[in-house]
Amino acid sequence: MKKYTELFITFFKIGLFTFGGGYAMIPLIQNEVVQNKKWISDEDVIDIIAISESTPGPIAINCATFIGYKVGGVLGSFFATFGVVLPSFIIITLISSLLNEFGDYKVVKYAFYGIKAGVLALVIKAWWTMYKKVKKDIMSYILMIAAFVAVAVFDINALIVILFCAIIGVISSLVIGRRKR
Repeated sequence: MKKYTELFITFFKIGLFTFGGGYAMIPLIQNEVVQNKKWISDEDVIDIIAISESTPGPIAINCATFIGYKVGGVLGSFFATFGVVLPSFIIITLISSLLNEFGDYKVVKYAFYGIKAGVLALVIKAWWTMYKKVKKDIMSYILMIAAFVAVAVFDINALIVILFCAIIGVISSLVIGRRKR
């Protein structure tokens, strides 16, 4: 039971102190589960993030679910997922009741501008952390640039881009594997 309590508390803290959604949570998740708790490795985090991005649902919830499962099985998944979701539920309930009353105040609007800037910094940090740890080759760079252009410039659905990148990655790995043999 101690393991499940620890999973719940860890992901509750992550959910409580992270603003800006799942991508902003990635650095905190990585720091907590790899550095502090040593439940999984950096490579595991990269794999879990890749899987979480390609499965339906919010990335932070998917990460919590997969990490919870890896650490504590099905019950671990439940406690980690519940832990990461509960703070948002509580905060959104409180904010929605207060926002109707105070949403037009300039100080509230400015606070949200500041939060947006902080979230952008956290997303960039998550990207940079993952970029440093991922194997880099010419195919990866071509795929990264093509995926960015497809989504940002041509407004192609991100799910289609992810599926296409996964197919290219599998084909590329198979070709490289055959060459090594």
